[in-house]
Amino acid sequence: MMMNLVVAALSFTSPALPRSAVGKTAVQMSVQDNMQLGLGLAAIAVAMPAMAADLSNGESVFQGNCAACHAGGQNSVQVEKTLELTSLKSYLANFNGDESAIVMQVTNGKNAMPAFGGRLEDDEIADVAAYVLSKAKGGW
Repeated sequence: MMMNLVVAALSFTSPALPRSAVGKTAVQMSVQDNMQLGLGLAAIAVAMPAMAADLSNGESVFQGNCAACHAGGQNSVQVEKTLELTSLKSYLANFNGDESAIVMQVTNGKNAMPAFGGRLEDDEIADVAAYVLSKAKGGW
């Protein structure tokens, strides 16, 4: 058992051993193979989408930053531009049914709405956008 562990450790840290040195069931990997594997895994980790938004955090961000004007999905400044799904489709530039246009609006602001980019972290903006979209789809 201990020999198998040593062989396994060596296969990930040293150049390929001759097959006769490690037995017929061992897996051989060269340093180059290990580097390619490591770089491939790193690329996958970097390319993976961000974790799902935290709707609970999004609600907290909304309550602390948005609810003064948008309580209950409404708009106290421009009453026709609510956060209801039909309004988002009508008034929000480039709204395609996901959070991206909401993120853009929250980050950059527009008209009477201030920009929150720089005031909120990117993950907070993503969370509040996901929260708004989920509430809009649910009818507030």
